[in-house]
Amino acid sequence: MKWWKTPLAAIAWTILRIWLGLQWIEAGMHKVNSGFDASGFMQGAIAKAAGDHPAVQGWYAAFLEGVALPNAGLFSTLVAWGEVLVGLGLIFGIATIPALIAAAFMNLNFLLAGTTSTNPILYTVAIILLFAGNGAYYWGIDRFAIRYIKNHLGKGGHGIGNRPAASH
Repeated sequence: MKWWKTPLAAIAWTILRIWLGLQWIEAGMHKVNSGFDASGFMQGAIAKAAGDHPAVQGWYAAFLEGVALPNAGLFSTLVAWGEVLVGLGLIFGIATIPALIAAAFMNLNFLLAGTTSTNPILYTVAIILLFAGNGAYYWGIDRFAIRYIKNHLGKGGHGIGNRPAASH
């Protein structure tokens, strides 16, 4: 067994995963409770695409201007609730891998929008936990939920595509 997938290493991954989840849920709850509007953030990012050394790439500013800003209400809701859901998933270890992918994706978008803050740290932690694989959710709900799903819907079960042969 690889050292990073051992139950002992999983303790460290769990502490890191829960810490990351708390960061996300805190940020998300603040946005949900304050009626977050991302349009000002998007306009600021678009402005950072100008000049000799832009902090935001032109293609990303074009995306913000043409797609995200006209739908700022939708994007504001997706960001706020996405952060809360990622936080809950990471804290409880449920849908851990999708939550880590979503966390990294959101951090990447914040970085692309020219916001450094804690995003490089949070992004790096999410990537490290993704590389830890099932070690990241060994001490979480996924450890049992994935086994249950595999046994009842996967290869060993009678889920979609695995129906027993009809008896005659």
